[in-house]
Amino acid sequence: MTVTDTTPLGVANPSRPTTVHLSGEIDIFTSAALRRQLMSTLHYSTSLLILDLSQVSFCDAGGLAILVGIQHRARPMGITLALTAPRPFMTRLLHITGLDRSLPMVV
Repeated sequence: MTVTDTTPLGVANPSRPTTVHLSGEIDIFTSAALRRQLMSTLHYSTSLLILDLSQVSFCDAGGLAILVGIQHRARPMGITLALTAPRPFMTRLLHITGLDRSLPMVV
């Protein structure tokens, strides 16, 4: 799992969303590091945090739990977590689990 944050630490522009590009696999081996990185991102994120899933090649239940957990932590901070560009398998996974109704998608 690779996380590329397009916003330099501490330099978030409040008029633009914070976008984090994820790539690779989100699984039991990468979940802990991903959680730490996204929690860190919340501390300087704008009011909209977008996770770009276009390069995610696999996601297991632990990966979905990370997305839900980050969303639960973001809300009290006034941050909306949204997803963008999921691959077809990820769109299906979000739909099957019902997470497509609670995790907003942006274009």
